[in-house]
Amino acid sequence: MAPDPFQRPERPVPANPDLPPHSDTPLISVVIPMRNEGPNVLPLIEEIAQALAGTAHEIVCVDDGSSDDTLARLTEAAARYPVVVLRHAQSCGQSAGVVSGVLAARAAWIATLDGDGQNDPADIPALWARAQGLSQGQADLLVAGHRTKRKDSGVKRVTSRLANAVRAQLLGDATPDTGCGLKVFPRALFLELPRFDHMHRYLPALVLRAGGRVVSEPVNHRPRLRGQSNYGTLDRLLVSISDMLGVIWLQRRWKRPRAERVAPAPPPG
Repeated sequence: MAPDPFQRPERPVPANPDLPPHSDTPLISVVIPMRNEGPNVLPLIEEIAQALAGTAHEIVCVDDGSSDDTLARLTEAAARYPVVVLRHAQSCGQSAGVVSGVLAARAAWIATLDGDGQNDPADIPALWARAQGLSQGQADLLVAGHRTKRKDSGVKRVTSRLANAVRAQLLGDATPDTGCGLKVFPRALFLELPRFDHMHRYLPALVLRAGGRVVSEPVNHRPRLRGQSNYGTLDRLLVSISDMLGVIWLQRRWKRPRAERVAPAPPPG
């Protein structure tokens, strides 16, 4: 039976326990959920490979039940680049794709981006450097991209701006653009977060709830050149209402414990 991608592990781990460490273990894993993005696969992976040239990395692509040639293009890319291909037999949503990708990743650091080519892979090194510089060895920091110059339609820009304002007011996530798919964070931090459909839109709030920190960095944003969006304005608005109420419930039903050791550990044996 296939493992449930939403099953929470018992404890966070810095690297995938199912894969032994070896010399070519990547330093960063780029996780990309994709659904019907066949024309974007090769151009996007080529850009990621260029952006991370000279850095040990892997690209974990999750085909979320595509009905086009996404899987064939991913298989082709895997023959040329360090690409790991996963496939959902049926579409489970973007968040499920992120979860499956992070669980399969081997690196301690994760970068996520959308599969439509609108996020610029050239921004990954700067976000990763920012994350490493601020984390100081602690696995509690998420660096979120902020699309300061959106290349979407006027309707999408307005609705996104409104949604971000409402979300920031109700959730206090202190993030101007939580919907940006480009984010960098430690794998161990992600594994501590609760999982649910559409959780990828609420990662900053979930990280803060877990006692972590969130920093936003300006990133480039590009128009969609190939394929069609998998989201509509109305359907995204409707699900966001129930999702936001759920995250508010999670915030109010959890108090972060601060445990201090008050006695030394007993000697072994």
